[in-house]
Amino acid sequence: MTGKSRLAGEVVDVHLSPTHTFSKESRDLINLLEGRGVEGDAHCGVTVKHRSRVKADASQPNLRQVHLIHSELFDLLYEAGFAVKRGDLGENITTRGIDLLGLPVGSRLTIGDAVISVTGLRNPCQQINDFRTGLLKQVVRTDSDGNLVRLAGIMGTVSRGGVVRPGDRIRVELPPLPHHSLTRV
Repeated sequence: MTGKSRLAGEVVDVHLSPTHTFSKESRDLINLLEGRGVEGDAHCGVTVKHRSRVKADASQPNLRQVHLIHSELFDLLYEAGFAVKRGDLGENITTRGIDLLGLPVGSRLTIGDAVISVTGLRNPCQQINDFRTGLLKQVVRTDSDGNLVRLAGIMGTVSRGGVVRPGDRIRVELPPLPHHSLTRV
């Protein structure tokens, strides 16, 4: 379904943190700022805000303005014995009913007036194990072909600003063919 918009899911919860904490607090709404990210969040900006990336090259464009995780991941983690709640993994938007990890690069997610352009996968790091010992092995796995599979959500940039609230519907517009699978950003 290239170029056509389809209803794909909904927003379950929204989160932000004004400081570089691992987890983010649940909010009634978040405001997405075009080209910058989530207003009031520590990762909001045109250039990279993640500390390790700032240290490497602070002039890099911020391809990680918005972090989205599918709520179904929390169900899987619970089944594996991990009590992890929405916002604990640092996402800005928790979704339901949408295959975030299966989206191609450049997909556009319309939520209310806001539009997020998907840039890639979140690359889980040791901080996840610091949060809960053993959790990293649950969100980074190896498939039967030996490929690394990252399950900790996707990242995107804000193409059009707007307010996002729990209960908002999400529409997906796929980019033109050929589609490119998500890789870590």
